[in-house]
Amino acid sequence: MTFIPSPSLPAPGRPTDLAGPWSADLSAAQVCQRIRSLVRQYVTPNHLHERLQDLPAQFARPQPRPWPIIAWSAVQPDQVKGIDLKTFCQVLSGTIDTEAPIRNYTQASRQYLAPFYADMARFVGGTAGPDGTLISPGLWEIEEKRHTPALLRLHTQLSGQRLTPTPHSARPYTPSADLRTDLYRHGLHRIATEYGAACLYLWLMAHSTGTLQQVLGELLVDEINHMTNFWGFGVWAYPDVSLGKNLSVLSQAVVQKMCDRTLQGSLFHTLRRMIGVLAWEQWSLTNRMTCLYTFDQVMRVLWRWHHDLTPSYLNDLFGQNSYAP
Repeated sequence: MTFIPSPSLPAPGRPTDLAGPWSADLSAAQVCQRIRSLVRQYVTPNHLHERLQDLPAQFARPQPRPWPIIAWSAVQPDQVKGIDLKTFCQVLSGTIDTEAPIRNYTQASRQYLAPFYADMARFVGGTAGPDGTLISPGLWEIEEKRHTPALLRLHTQLSGQRLTPTPHSARPYTPSADLRTDLYRHGLHRIATEYGAACLYLWLMAHSTGTLQQVLGELLVDEINHMTNFWGFGVWAYPDVSLGKNLSVLSQAVVQKMCDRTLQGSLFHTLRRMIGVLAWEQWSLTNRMTCLYTFDQVMRVLWRWHHDLTPSYLNDLFGQNSYAP
C-alpha cells in the first residue's frame, strides 16, 4: 500500500501547499503551524501501522514505492520560505554527504541482521555471495539510493552550482563476542538516523512550497516508512528491552547535544558531526527552535504508536520470535 497524503484544505484568499497557508516571510508561529499540519498528514499512528503491516509483504515480494513524475525545472529559489537560501542549501549539502554512502550502511546492517533475522537482512541489504560480494540490493537500499541524486538536483536548482558529494565514512560491521547485543546497538543507531532524517525533511517541507516541497515530501515518506519498519521490527526482535524508552531518551539527548558541546560517546560523535555538516551554527534562533519543535512533535506521535506495539500484535505480523525470552 502506498501512502499519499492529502494536502490541507485551502484558506480562502491565501495561497496553500502541502503544509497549509504560506507567505513570503514565515513567522515562527506560522512555521510551527505548518509543522503540525505536516505531522497530522504524514506521521499518525494509523499511517505508521499501515507501514509496519506492509513489511511482511515486502519480505515476500519487495516492491519499491514509486515516485511521481517530477518537474525538476520547476524547482526555484523563491520556493524556500522562512530561512536563508544559503543556509537551506548548506543543509541540503550536509544531507547529501550523509545519504551518499548508502551501500556501506546497508551492508553493515545486513551483516548484523543475518545471523538472526534473514528476512530483515535481505530487506535491508539484499543478498550476498559466500565471499560477501553483493548479488542483489535490498529494498531499503533501492529506495534510499534515489535520495542523493534527488538532493543533488535540488541543490543545483536552488544554488545554480553543481555539487560534488563528499560522502561520510560509514561505520563498518564490527562484531564482538555478543552478536545479539551488537545488533541491538546497531539497530538503535539505525532507527535514530531514520528518525533524524524524517524530522529534517519534514522541517524543510515546512520551509518550502511548490515542486521543491513535493520532492522533499517524497524523501519524507521514504524515511518515515523505513523508520517505522526498523522501529516496529526492533520492538518485536527485542521484546525484553524498552526500545521506546531508549528512543525517547535519545531524542532528548539530541536536543541536549544541540545545546551542549561537551557530551561524549560514539553516538554523540555522530550528532556532533551532523550538527557541523548541517551548518547548525549558522541557523537563526527561530530556525533552531522550529527544528527542535519538529523533533518533539514527531516523537510524540511515535511514542503513542509505540504503546500499540504489543507482543500479540507483532507476533501476528512477524510470527513468534524464537529469540524472545
